[in-house]
Amino acid sequence: MVSGNFRQDLPQVFVLSENLAKKDSSSGERLESLSTNFALNSSIPQFPNFMPFPASELILHPNGSIYHLHLLPEQVADTVFFVGDPDRVPKVSKHFDRIDHKVQKREFVTHTGELGGKRVSVISTGIGPDNIDIVMNELDALVNIDLKTHTVKDSLTSLNIVRIGTSGSLSADIPVDSFLVSAHGIGLDNLLHYYDYPANPREEMLRQAFTSFAASIDTNLNPIATEADQGLVKRFGQNMHRGITLTCPGFYAPQGRKLRLGSIFQQRFFDKIGEFSFENLRVTNFEMETSAILGLSRMLGHRATACNAILANRITGEFSKDPKKLEERLIEQVLASL
Repeated sequence: MVSGNFRQDLPQVFVLSENLAKKDSSSGERLESLSTNFALNSSIPQFPNFMPFPASELILHPNGSIYHLHLLPEQVADTVFFVGDPDRVPKVSKHFDRIDHKVQKREFVTHTGELGGKRVSVISTGIGPDNIDIVMNELDALVNIDLKTHTVKDSLTSLNIVRIGTSGSLSADIPVDSFLVSAHGIGLDNLLHYYDYPANPREEMLRQAFTSFAASIDTNLNPIATEADQGLVKRFGQNMHRGITLTCPGFYAPQGRKLRLGSIFQQRFFDKIGEFSFENLRVTNFEMETSAILGLSRMLGHRATACNAILANRITGEFSKDPKKLEERLIEQVLASL
């Protein structure tokens, strides 16, 4: 039993059994090493993998499905496409050879089936990093927690996660109606701060460089930098622009839009953002999910990137004349990369 004061009772170090750090030769989707993936700050209490999660933390419906997504483990594939809009889910799944499961709960719509002999899922996340927090944690629970015993499985599964989204360009030479793949994300939201995100050396270098750059143009930010899985970037980002994506907690002021209210992002930010580069990559676009997806994926041992259709160019002031056609082209191109 876990006491009502269970958080204070937990040990300070998350202990992994030795067999979890070895690659499971029976599956190419198993993790090679968990020591890095679970290298959370030891000052944050973690549940040991042998301790059952309380019902208040791992919330399930009477049929055993996970709380928000309403999914059962067998309804999720190892390759998952994220879309924001629930109406975009059938636009993806219509290309599947077969659809085995259709599940909807609130804004979270999931279709799972098969495409080209591979099992795939598409899930709508809704808008923003807060929804990504729900989707990522519940997806991971579905594949890496035994929902009957409420304990972490002995063998962990690594998902391939690709966001198929829309975005606004921050460069005049990344035009409307083009496609972009995210090699890195910079979170301007606060989600990953709550996880005390354990940045790798490259992420920390990017964070410091961007923070200094923003300060030099009188924009004070407290970002977190995240890195995409470079294998997925290469695989799904063919014939796309490649860059660093700024993830924002809103659509208007957090992205420098001004209607009746102002924003901390002044015109100087848009004039100068093209001057920033890191490892030959520029800050290329604004959106609201990518950094959270990349960061939580890396912490949980999954692989992720994001592919975006450029609907707007914030530098030239242009917007796509046919967003639906552009969206369909991106879906087709991403699915062809499977």
